[in-house]
Amino acid sequence: MADSRSDSVLPLLSLAAILSVLLLDYGSVQANRIVAGVGHSLWSALGSGLATLLLLSLLAILVLNSLPNLSLLTKLKLARLKPHRYSKLYSYTLLLFLLLQMPFGLAWFAAIQIPESQPFARAAPGAGFWLLLFFSFLMLLELQRSTAHRHWLGLGIGLSTLAAWWLCLQLGWLDSLALVREYRSQQGPFKQALQSHLLLVGGTLLLSALLGGLLTALILNFRSLQSSVFALLNFLQTIPSIALFSLLIAPLSALSMQFPWLQSLGIRGIGWAPALIALVAYSLLPMVRNCTVALQQVSAEVLQSAQAMGMNRVQLFFQVRLPLALPVMIEGLRITCIQAIGLTAVAALIGTGGFGNFIFQGLGQAAMDLILLGALPIIALAMVADYLFSAAAKYWQPGVSHD
Repeated sequence: MADSRSDSVLPLLSLAAILSVLLLDYGSVQANRIVAGVGHSLWSALGSGLATLLLLSLLAILVLNSLPNLSLLTKLKLARLKPHRYSKLYSYTLLLFLLLQMPFGLAWFAAIQIPESQPFARAAPGAGFWLLLFFSFLMLLELQRSTAHRHWLGLGIGLSTLAAWWLCLQLGWLDSLALVREYRSQQGPFKQALQSHLLLVGGTLLLSALLGGLLTALILNFRSLQSSVFALLNFLQTIPSIALFSLLIAPLSALSMQFPWLQSLGIRGIGWAPALIALVAYSLLPMVRNCTVALQQVSAEVLQSAQAMGMNRVQLFFQVRLPLALPVMIEGLRITCIQAIGLTAVAALIGTGGFGNFIFQGLGQAAMDLILLGALPIIALAMVADYLFSAAAKYWQPGVSHD
């Protein structure tokens, strides 16, 4: 049976993608890093042939997924081709083409628009390109949702897209892109930012899991404390992140002045210490809430049956309650991780490093490519974390075979 929600969402997304590439610049060319770029439409950037194929692909996705809403006469005319029966598979194929042509299209655009006589000129994707990429991934996610038995197709398309970008980069076809040039001039700081970002997010996950587990155990053993604990955690969530970072500067500075050995550990008013404390404070609510709900929702009948089989309290927790609650607890980890990845960028304001440095430097210099150099890895990290934790939650779902 056709998924009615998918049949309405996919045509809207494809229509939005068509309007984006038609109305907005697909790319731009700058004579150097400072001057504003000159915008190029889809036809100017890709040429009439590739631009037409791109639009026809989007139009085909729109038509294929609009079939349930077509008139009876149109359905009868198309019945011989049976397009709706394979509309999802056709849509996957068209999306694969759209995503694969993007790096090669950019390479072609840079090659034809930047002459060798302008060594400092650089090309950049335009708003139409970014929106096409955005809507294409949304369509891919929607197809994944509506065809749950074909997750390998979405994964294959994602890996193929990454391979295409990697190939173009390795062959040097994207060397004239502004973002690539920005990365090559910032390779050392980029690696340091990646390390700092991952360490801070990893520390946040570890500490929030430990503290969240302790608070969950406290709530489960003393139910009267539940409202007080959640009131405190909700209050912490209402404090803006920049304000919380700022509030921690004064007490940590005083502590480091009072106890100099803390400075040798890197604990001072700015840096990783206030950032880690603030990130853990923000992470406790989703962690504790998911763990508490997950453990409390285990059926009393299941627990009674396990007790009747002779299980003691420890066996009951590790062999029954924890496995049944694990998917929801992993969901708490997913939320915590994605939230920490984003907030770590803001923590760069107090000297933690990470990709937020590039974002704020780019804002100060009005350098869009430097902003993207910080923003795109954050988005990529969040997407990877979401996929991994979601896959882990599905893997540990009760009744799912692990063979």
